[in-house]
Amino acid sequence: MKLYVGASGYAYKEWKGEFYPEKLSSARMLGFYSERLDTVEINNTFYRMPTEKVLTSWANQVPEGFVFALKAPQRITHIKRLRDIDEETDYLFATLAALGDKLGPVLFQFPTSFRKDLPALKGLLDLLPPYALCAFAFRSKSWLDDETLELLRHNHCGLCIEDTDEAPVDAITSTTSWGYLRLRGSDYTESDLSRWSAMVLSQPWDKAFVFFKHETQALAPKLAMRFREISQ
Repeated sequence: MKLYVGASGYAYKEWKGEFYPEKLSSARMLGFYSERLDTVEINNTFYRMPTEKVLTSWANQVPEGFVFALKAPQRITHIKRLRDIDEETDYLFATLAALGDKLGPVLFQFPTSFRKDLPALKGLLDLLPPYALCAFAFRSKSWLDDETLELLRHNHCGLCIEDTDEAPVDAITSTTSWGYLRLRGSDYTESDLSRWSAMVLSQPWDKAFVFFKHETQALAPKLAMRFREISQ
């Protein structure tokens, strides 16, 4: 299994002196980060899509083998709730193509108020390009049943496994040949990391993407690096 481990975001000035050198410029953060971790989850694409020029710049700053995971725009998941989204979906993947082979998974995160709507989900799945790795994070438990999981399996899409203090996870549900996990607890002990590593490595996946939550103390990249060490 190829394991990609990183943080949710990288451009945090609060990480200076903890993860980044104190005097490192913001323009050099991505390069520094990518020398230590091999993936990052970009969340600001939820609010606004970067231009192709910006995406090309990101791709040029990181080494071969590094991949970006990006959150799909809220216009698709929250505002239009998967209805009449042909144009938005086409634009999303046409723009992300600027990343080339450094494009990793795209995460579609649904709001808690968006309850199970299989026809709407199927409509989105029909629009996804066949090469795309797409994961789905359902905040409403109404989605988490056999019908939804089977639809994801049929379309080779991943179920995002999201661990939080409020809703801890003790088992992994797999729907495709790769995994997407967001470990968003306030902290993870050595025992916690070992337990998660064992759960991930026990899956029959070709690859897995694991992201730790951003916070101000630069804990996320440190946890990510330790998780990778434990998993080797």
